[in-house]
Amino acid sequence: MGTENTHYSRLLHLRLSRVCVAIAAPSPGELLEKAETVARDNPFIELRLDYIARPGLAIAKIKEFTETHPHVTVIGTCRRVASGGKFKGPISSQLEVLGKVAEAGCQLVDVELQTAVRLKPAQLSKLRGKAALVLSFHDFRATQKLDETLKKMSAYPADFYKIVSTATSLTDNVTMMKFLEKHQDVHSLVGLCMGEQGIISRVLGVRAGSAFTFAALTADEKTAPGQVTAQELRTVYRIDQVDAATKVYGVAGSPVSHSLSPAIMNAALRRENVNGVFLALNTKSLKDLLACVREIPIHGLAITMPHKEAILKYLDNTDPHTSKIGACNTVVRSQDGKLYGFNTDTSGVVRPLEQRIPLSGARILVLGAGGAARAAVFGLKERGAEIFILNRNVAAAQKLARQAKARTVKRPDLKKLDFDVIINATPVGMGNTRESPLNAEEIRAKYVFDMVYDPAETRLLKLAKERGAEAIPGSVMFVHQAARQFEIWTGKPAPREEMLRIVNLALAERAAARNGLKEKRAV
Repeated sequence: MGTENTHYSRLLHLRLSRVCVAIAAPSPGELLEKAETVARDNPFIELRLDYIARPGLAIAKIKEFTETHPHVTVIGTCRRVASGGKFKGPISSQLEVLGKVAEAGCQLVDVELQTAVRLKPAQLSKLRGKAALVLSFHDFRATQKLDETLKKMSAYPADFYKIVSTATSLTDNVTMMKFLEKHQDVHSLVGLCMGEQGIISRVLGVRAGSAFTFAALTADEKTAPGQVTAQELRTVYRIDQVDAATKVYGVAGSPVSHSLSPAIMNAALRRENVNGVFLALNTKSLKDLLACVREIPIHGLAITMPHKEAILKYLDNTDPHTSKIGACNTVVRSQDGKLYGFNTDTSGVVRPLEQRIPLSGARILVLGAGGAARAAVFGLKERGAEIFILNRNVAAAQKLARQAKARTVKRPDLKKLDFDVIINATPVGMGNTRESPLNAEEIRAKYVFDMVYDPAETRLLKLAKERGAEAIPGSVMFVHQAARQFEIWTGKPAPREEMLRIVNLALAERAAARNGLKEKRAV
């Protein structure tokens, strides 16, 4: 039986997709209806039977599904509450369900280590005789003792050993991938980190030695924290093309879940045939981030809040422009491992304005005094503009004004001052259409440029239009600065039109989702 199962496991390896879509539903009908939808595009699925109150009722439908979809590989899972699932029955009932789903055509069944230790060897062997066995372990708190856990698991014969941990830092992904690389020649492994910070392992784990990874059917149907959709893994991250030569890039900040950088950068990489992948790296610690840059390694970083100024001391060199600004939004890792910093925020502000007005002598009000504001102030000052700065923290505004030879203004004076351009370099208005850094009567300018790109029309831009000013959306700046980053990293011209198309499409989808949520709440 052992030889047969090893052979069966090898056959499965040949036909397994890199992405297994985890499907959950409260009823057998709904579960298999979802499976039917997924099977068209993804021939590898996991049926989470523990989400059904009486999972035994799904057996007949599973048999019907597997018989009519012979090309689909199915994992049957009935995870117990003690192991992070929803099945409340005894182990004997769990074993009975898994045995029946195997007989119904599921080629693999998932058994948690916590269940395996309480079974007799003959019980596990009998189940393994019916289907390939995935022995699994989930740590919902941390990434720790991976070698020790595998040693415990390997005492039980299985076709795949699945170890899922939780990433509490970006470097936890490195720990997981080193573990996979170390043991992949001895065991068939599935390994990844849960949580938002686990995205690295979900995308790159397959090249480190994980037989496959898991994905959600939709963003609202995750069966584990940090799970991304199969569509994202395939179309955005191009997981089927990820290999040892794939270069890794990312946007680093906190928070970054809202960032559209992965969408547009991955689209640009695809369009220009660059073997690369761009990830969202949520980190509050630069030391954590830089450890990943070294270990993975990461070839290029887009730096966002709150790290634009703090990153400077970790860089080996920066161009004079970035040093003067005192903020960096772009990092390149050279072949010898050295880190070089640039600032493309300036391009994102200067280029769109140059296309509209002569900057020399233009009166420009900049709201904010952080990294983005600094890039705007210095970049526009170099073009001969007359710069005024307004910031909630007056001392920060005065410091920036001294450094850039600009002037500060007080908010009460705005009602009597006129400008050619007002630039919002603060995060006020991000993600909503309620907040604005200025009131309507304070907007006295020909152009209002909002660096916030989501939503597409912020409250500030709406007020600006009502006041007769021309609104410049943040998506314009976002694409200009991102295009420059792409060119620095790859040496190729950026597909700007494609990048802008992707941004506008994504923003429209987000707006529709927000409106749908509002309507739902209203009902």
